[in-house]
Amino acid sequence: MNSASMQLAAASGLMSLVLFIIAVGLLAMLAGGFWLTSRVKYRESPRPRPEEQPKLPPEGPVHELRENRESAEVPKVTKGGRPLTPYELTNMDSRTSPSKDRPRWSKGSSGSFGGGGLGAH
Repeated sequence: MNSASMQLAAASGLMSLVLFIIAVGLLAMLAGGFWLTSRVKYRESPRPRPEEQPKLPPEGPVHELRENRESAEVPKVTKGGRPLTPYELTNMDSRTSPSKDRPRWSKGSSGSFGGGGLGAH
């Protein structure tokens, strides 16, 4: 064999060795992940038994209450006064709206992203 083919064979053998070491390292990391997961799961509290599961309240299932809420008006800034900061507006109350109609951005839309409406056509 000439020196060029020996150098090519040596480089190919070295590349194979590097790839083998990387593969063994990845497998060791994968096995370590499974081992660590099993240790964490072993330390967790056991699952609740059927008799420990949540029960319905005596009056039956709780139902959804639908209502529209209106926020309180933001206080107006008096002439020469200092505007309120967001931290001073934290306890703004809301009240039930007299209107039972759901607010809509446009006809056929709920106003939310992916709300199922046809969009603007």
